[in-house]
Amino acid sequence: MTEDGETLGVMDTRDAIQEARNRGIDLVEIAPNAKPPVCKIIDYGKFLYEQKKKAHEAKKKQVTVQVKEIKFRPGTDDHDYDYRKENARKWLNDGDKVRAAIAFRGREMTHRELGAKILKKLTEDLTDVADVEVYPKMEGYQMFTIFVPKKTKVAEKKPAPAVEDKKAEKAEKAAKKPAAKPAAVEKDDDEIF
Repeated sequence: MTEDGETLGVMDTRDAIQEARNRGIDLVEIAPNAKPPVCKIIDYGKFLYEQKKKAHEAKKKQVTVQVKEIKFRPGTDDHDYDYRKENARKWLNDGDKVRAAIAFRGREMTHRELGAKILKKLTEDLTDVADVEVYPKMEGYQMFTIFVPKKTKVAEKKPAPAVEDKKAEKAEKAAKKPAAKPAAVEKDDDEIF
């Protein structure tokens, strides 16, 4: 084959090399496993450049998912909990995974149910934007769970906002006032999940 797509047909290797030399370009083996092997008479440097460019474009379009982490303690207060929950919500909306961990120290290990309550509350608060990939489990002195964005949210992933978009977003947040918090639903103290 030539650069234009013209097929020269099946020919001997020596004849193909001679034809490439006559045209002043290279003979490049494209499909070595085919019967007979397929070769092109093209400029090899240009061929390598195009391959590199295609690989770069494919990498650019590839979506990388990061795992962001939020840490709690068994005694984490409501404001701190809400702040971390909103960060987790933002990350999930951006298409990243979120790992929520609760670190226990010393005697706190005897009250793991406090950590389990925090993770359960977080799971309930994020059900609209996330699914649970790893349900709460203990690993050493930490209890953790991993959230993944819901499928519909990943499809709508936006490109990184420009500087002007960030300024507009900050102004919009400043204009909004926090909504009144709904009354807490009473739950049984023995309930872990």
